[in-house]
Amino acid sequence: MPAERPDPEKLLQRVQEEEKAALQGKLKIYLGAAPGVGKTYTMLQDAIEKLAQGLDIVIGVVESHGRKEIESLLNHFEILPLKKVEYRGKELHEFDLDAALQRQAGLILIDEMAHTNIPGLRHQKRWQDIKELLDCGLDVTTTLNVQHIESLNDIIEQITGIAVKETIPNSMLEIAHTIELVDLPPEDLLKRLQEGKVYYARQAELAQESFFRKGNLIALRELALRITAERVGTQVLHYRHDQGIKRIWPTKEKILVCVGHHAGSARLIRAAKRMAANLQAEWFAVHIDSPQLNPSKEKRAVTIQHLSLAERLGAQSLILSGFDIVNEIMNFAHEKNITQIIVGKEIRSRWRNLFFRSLPDEIVRHSGEIDVYIMTSDINRNKYKKKDKKSLTTPWKTYLFSITVMAIITGISLLVQSYINHANLIMLYLLGSVIVALFGEIGPSTLASLLSVTVYGLFFVSHPFTIQQPIILAVMLLLSQFIGYLTVFTRRQVDASRLAQQRLGTLYTLSHQLASIRGVNKLVESATDYLTDIFESEPLILIVNDNNKLVIQGKNSLKQALSEQEQAVAQWVYDMGQRAGLGADTLSSSDALYLPLIASEGTIGVLRIKPLVEKSILSPDQIHLLEACANQIALAIDVDRLQDKRKNTELARERRRARNTLLQSVSHDLRVSLVILMGTASSLMHNEKKTASTNIAKLADRIYLESEQLGHLISNLLQLTHFETETPELKKEWHSLKDIIIIVIDISRKKIGKKEINLSIKDGLPNVFVDVGMIREVLLNLLDNAIKFSPIETPVLISSYLEGGFLLVSIEDQGIGVVPEEINKLFEKFYRGQMITTQRGVGLGLSICRMIIEAHAGKIWAENKGNGGAIFYFSLPL
Repeated sequence: MPAERPDPEKLLQRVQEEEKAALQGKLKIYLGAAPGVGKTYTMLQDAIEKLAQGLDIVIGVVESHGRKEIESLLNHFEILPLKKVEYRGKELHEFDLDAALQRQAGLILIDEMAHTNIPGLRHQKRWQDIKELLDCGLDVTTTLNVQHIESLNDIIEQITGIAVKETIPNSMLEIAHTIELVDLPPEDLLKRLQEGKVYYARQAELAQESFFRKGNLIALRELALRITAERVGTQVLHYRHDQGIKRIWPTKEKILVCVGHHAGSARLIRAAKRMAANLQAEWFAVHIDSPQLNPSKEKRAVTIQHLSLAERLGAQSLILSGFDIVNEIMNFAHEKNITQIIVGKEIRSRWRNLFFRSLPDEIVRHSGEIDVYIMTSDINRNKYKKKDKKSLTTPWKTYLFSITVMAIITGISLLVQSYINHANLIMLYLLGSVIVALFGEIGPSTLASLLSVTVYGLFFVSHPFTIQQPIILAVMLLLSQFIGYLTVFTRRQVDASRLAQQRLGTLYTLSHQLASIRGVNKLVESATDYLTDIFESEPLILIVNDNNKLVIQGKNSLKQALSEQEQAVAQWVYDMGQRAGLGADTLSSSDALYLPLIASEGTIGVLRIKPLVEKSILSPDQIHLLEACANQIALAIDVDRLQDKRKNTELARERRRARNTLLQSVSHDLRVSLVILMGTASSLMHNEKKTASTNIAKLADRIYLESEQLGHLISNLLQLTHFETETPELKKEWHSLKDIIIIVIDISRKKIGKKEINLSIKDGLPNVFVDVGMIREVLLNLLDNAIKFSPIETPVLISSYLEGGFLLVSIEDQGIGVVPEEINKLFEKFYRGQMITTQRGVGLGLSICRMIIEAHAGKIWAENKGNGGAIFYFSLPL
């Protein structure tokens, strides 16, 4: 049975996590140390057993690599067809994610989780395909080699000398419902390799010379075993927390060392390191920040140095807050499943042991199944006592206030003593003790308690004493002391809680702001404001520029500059990717702490934190929080850069697409026109005598029209180049828009042919200040479109009228209209509508119209008519 009732909050959190996980599919990973250990074979064998039980199982993708035993197992399953993908002129096959989603099988088998997909598919990596399947509630079983785990990438390269490019994030391991280790001794794996059961003969020889060396396989096997063991250890912790089990389960050695400001703490830390190394155990260094201690700044700085030492030696260092030191230590030990505690014991006099409890003795008393190691050390306490006297932080004004409060209460009591029972006056003195204790200082509170008892005994206790009076004074002293101490500790805890809440609020603000801000300078300004508030410091962020030099970013870039020494420290941090400066092991003489900003592709900058209080060392908790902030800032900057890079890539792709479209369209139009011109000219040359005069006129007319088409194309290209390379110079003059429209109709008479053109232009319209040549070009393009995209028997209506300070012109046809989705795309460069069936034209006419009208400070747009056809509008300011 569980030792205690489970924590309701943790139980609720666990239930919520399980409910969320229930909506997702379950992931099972067959983990191996290297290729060839039998992951795929084991996965298929287990799936056959489930298939026999009636489970609906399909193969998403499994590569047999020519192995007959795998091919024979595949015959038992339904196999989803692979997706055919064209890549660099070859037809390749990939896992079809959409087919798997549509199939909705009970279990999908997907081999090689770390596989990189062919460019052009929905996801870059196969693990992303698996994640989408899980999010859709489908169960997936997959295989994975240990060298593909992201967090082990550097270790794998160090062991094998090979940089593994295909990796999966550790988060995929964390969401896995089951991780099953498929293990094979290195000797057996090498034998399989030589027999050709892993790779073909030539590939096997190369693999055995590089990756498949026996030493590599042993190390990889250890990593795979460790990953599996860590997974099991996490499951043990979750079970203990869920069931509220406080008893320690010593499945794995874990060591806790208690750290303080005493000189013996360094000795404890080194002993814990040696023990952890011998046991291959995880270890923690913990300091309890209790309101009872209220350490001086000097003691706190020494404690921080000890925790930093533990961190350098490989421990996880933490500062815990709590009123009861022993209770906090034991709670942490049970939560982390600690098996051994190391604590120091100072040599004290016998009388102190009688009246003051010993921390090691209390830990032993509450340790239960945990082994406790006590190390004695003769600590020179006088050294700290002398220093504490020098660093007395309680101001004399607080003591004076304590005396004043007691004097006022005594005066009030003397005035009202004839009206109130003397025993009730004790409440006034207790009230005074509480008022003094609200300052949060033990000394003034103790003085107030002693004064209250002394003054009350002198002025308000009748003489001679009775047996009850000393008891009343003793109780009064104890009660005032207890209330005073309790008030002091409550005040300190309130202050600590307020500080923690303030930091948490600021952290939320940082996360919220960075998520909504774009631009490196704005991100840096937001981050520096945050760091100023939470760490009481002067932050600077240095980012590498295009010349590979660190430069200050944000609003401080013009106000501050680093000295050569500070610049050198920042450069070292950037080059090495490690923190340095104040409180660190490297370049500790600096007055500021420097942290690297590490993004996905390496270090991108440096964060400099200079405390407002000179040489004030940050605690390990603060440094951890600061590193987390630095990572978040680096991530935000990295995301911003990736977005800019993506935009630039999309812009370059769009430019290439536009260039290719232009070249294809222009080449086609030029080729068509030239073929027509050459054919017509050839007919004239070879059949000059036989050709009738009427045919000659028709051929000449065709030559003219094609020449006009070429001229129009070249004119459009020149105009587009002119508008995009420089600001067009408009030759504006006052003109009648009606006259311009009539001239355009006359110019287009040949294109109009028998088509009816109607005008609806009100008399008395004011003249407009325009470049007549450009406006004529707009009307020619719009009229040409109306003629081309409407039946010959239907009319075209040109209207003009005043509206809101603008002169509006509309050209209305009764043709096929515009596809609604294309309304906002018509005026883009090189865009040709879906309804256009002819291959001629490059899609520049309407784009040039938009540029001309906007150059005149007007607008142009298109609408569909309700009964068919389209209306093109443009407006010109008066």
